[in-house]
Amino acid sequence: MKIAFFDAKQYDKPCFEEYGEKAGVKFKFFETKLNEDTVKLANGYDGVCVFVNDDVTAPVIDKLCEFGIKFVALRCAGYNNVDLKYACGKLKVFHVPAYSPYAVAEHAMALLLTSVRRIHKAYNRTKDFNFALSGLTGFDLYGKTVGVVGTGKIGKIFINICNGFGMKVLAYDKFPDNSLNCEYVSLERLYGESDIISFHCPLTSETYHILGNDTVHLLKKGVVIINTSRGALIDADVLLEAIKSRIVGAACLDVYEEEEDIFFEDNSGHIMADDTLARLLSMPNVIVTSHQAFLTREALNNIAQTTVDNIVNWVDRSDCTNELCYKERKCNCGN
Repeated sequence: MKIAFFDAKQYDKPCFEEYGEKAGVKFKFFETKLNEDTVKLANGYDGVCVFVNDDVTAPVIDKLCEFGIKFVALRCAGYNNVDLKYACGKLKVFHVPAYSPYAVAEHAMALLLTSVRRIHKAYNRTKDFNFALSGLTGFDLYGKTVGVVGTGKIGKIFINICNGFGMKVLAYDKFPDNSLNCEYVSLERLYGESDIISFHCPLTSETYHILGNDTVHLLKKGVVIINTSRGALIDADVLLEAIKSRIVGAACLDVYEEEEDIFFEDNSGHIMADDTLARLLSMPNVIVTSHQAFLTREALNNIAQTTVDNIVNWVDRSDCTNELCYKERKCNCGN
């Protein structure tokens, strides 16, 4: 079984080679992302393995089918970069629904603590032997209200972390989990009452720009925004204006709407062409990390193991519990 592995990084290879060797799956690692220009590299392989910024839209799917590719194995949970409707009946799509929800939830809290306690500023100062405390005043998390948008696996863990800090938790989700120590409320109330808002929902047509022109006016003045989910949940231009107008007090972003050609790469020797991101990065109350919330040893191991298991289960039994299917209409994929 030969798999074309796109957007490969050095940290991907050890785990995938280990689990692949055990299962008889051979990965060919390509540093380039999958798109219309690079899809030809998949010719001669049995399947492709892709990540969050690879392009699996209709033209790419057509080419994959032309090459006899039978499946796309996502090594991530999100699949907004895949045209599932078009893929239906043409090829199978698998994902990794949960690799380490603790990694992402803990990173969200790390960003929050760094922001509100000015850790990033203190770190830079003390490297220059500047031990002054002016401008480093933060605030207690205890007693603050945090709004959590999305209470799936990651959202639940983040809620539990917030409970440990003694925070009041408001939550919004289409499918409430009443076992959680939080209060489910409308999105409008969550936006209006939360001192901190953290996004943990998938990107869909319903959640696209869930924080944007239509909702930014609902925010409590000075709110801290955290996004470790998908960049397009937040309209970056609207966020920028909200920070400039002091509606948003701080932003902690591990994802960005137009990150595709920027994140995961060393751009330190280049001019930043994205003006919005450049402005955000220039602000002292904005912290940006490069989609690294998932990046722990445990998560990388789980991603590799689950991805290989997905491939083997489908090849051996034509069955995979982590298969994705376009369910908004009756389809002919058998699911």
